[in-house]
Amino acid sequence: MKTLSRLAVVLGGAAVLFSLTGCGSYNQLVALEQNADKKWADVQSVYQRRADLIPNLVQTVQGSANFEKSTLTEVTNARASVGRVQLDPNKAPTDAAQLQQFQQAQGQLGNALSRLLVVSENYPQLRSTEAFQNLQAQLEGTENRISVERNNYNSAVQALNTALQTFPTNMLNKMFGFQPKAFFQAEASAQRAPTVNFNFGNTPANVPGAAPGSSPPPAASASATP
Repeated sequence: MKTLSRLAVVLGGAAVLFSLTGCGSYNQLVALEQNADKKWADVQSVYQRRADLIPNLVQTVQGSANFEKSTLTEVTNARASVGRVQLDPNKAPTDAAQLQQFQQAQGQLGNALSRLLVVSENYPQLRSTEAFQNLQAQLEGTENRISVERNNYNSAVQALNTALQTFPTNMLNKMFGFQPKAFFQAEASAQRAPTVNFNFGNTPANVPGAAPGSSPPPAASASATP
């Protein structure tokens, strides 16, 4: 009888301990998931900020005579492509393929913006306007925020996904429907969002035989960098 009683006490204690551990693990997963969702919302916010700046940028650039229409069209089309990739702004994505599609669309927009800003080097009157300089500063800050928020998001996803694979939290995945979130992947150089840099104090180099509005040489000061 004493043996049975002791066994019952041990089993009861183990059940209580497991229950408490399970509650703590569940609460931990909830907190980690909410944090990942918050970081994803921050990513969406800065990308939306960039998209909102583009109409003003296009309108400002259009005021410059003979500006390359193909460059403006590329930016406009890339912005439209981003709008067609719809992901829930409040829930971190679990589908890696969908996030990759979103990432590629945003990368194409970033590249189109970079090319537009490089071409603008051929238009010193445009670059000297207050409106253009203000937009450049806002875009530069936005690109920096995009990089920061994407890194913050990946860190939050890593913490959540690690917890989902670690005992005892891994026992709660199927029970409560927790799922790992998708990461932003390292991008190829052609898909990286640009870092916008201008040197308004320098006159762009003249390209012999180049028509107004033609693309400047690779040494232009606005470029797409990792």
